Amino acid sequence: MSERAKPLLEARGMTKKFGGVLALDRVDFSVNAGEVVALAGDNGAGKSTLIKIISGVFPSDSGELRYGGERVSFANPHDARDRGIETIYQDLALADNLDVGANVFLGREPMTRLFGIVPVIDRRRMREEAAKTLDTLDIGLDRLDRPVRALSGGQRQCVAIGRALHWHAKVLIMDEPTAALGVPEQRKVVSLIQSLKARGVGIIFISHNLQDIFAVADRITVLRRGVNAGMRNTAETNPDEVVRLMVG
Repeated sequence: MSERAKPLLEARGMTKKFGGVLALDRVDFSVNAGEVVALAGDNGAGKSTLIKIISGVFPSDSGELRYGGERVSFANPHDARDRGIETIYQDLALADNLDVGANVFLGREPMTRLFGIVPVIDRRRMREEAAKTLDTLDIGLDRLDRPVRALSGGQRQCVAIGRALHWHAKVLIMDEPTAALGVPEQRKVVSLIQSLKARGVGIIFISHNLQDIFAVADRITVLRRGVNAGMRNTAETNPDEVVRLMVG
């Protein structure tokens, strides 16, 4: 097996209970470098629980998580991000009142010294580095000093993706990235995912939109009521079969 074919991230036998509810029951999942794996399933299937374990929001009750061939456990989301696992949730977790640069560096702001004495946030550096990152993804934003609330839904999604790239994400979890976007903006996001894939980023793509799943995913893992319902190579299946796996 080549290095590229080895799982970049692998969950084995993931189990999680919330009180008397079994949210995940011995679930297996993997993603390779430069691969897009869609995670599909109805509401309550266990998708959110799985990605929150992977991203360090909470621990599993049993099972193991392997990253780069090494067994890992993340104490919190910062721990996962420090290791190169970034998550873009549906709400994007952007600060609407801050500009693009500030959002790219949110929580990791660089400092400089005013008059060589007073420490202040280096806003100029944040905007310059954000601009470089967005340029590498061919994201054209005419002004980076506007608050992100002034941007369209697609532009906001691009900022969130740019933030993940800037911090050298090796695994990117995308939760419903095309939801509530118009068709042109959906196409832009799909194009960005292909660009990230070409850079060797492993992408976990959560979506209810089967058209988007089939447009970007190499493999599809289906969860149903907290268990693995099936895994299919996208080129060897069709939407009808995926729906059957989802509903049982």
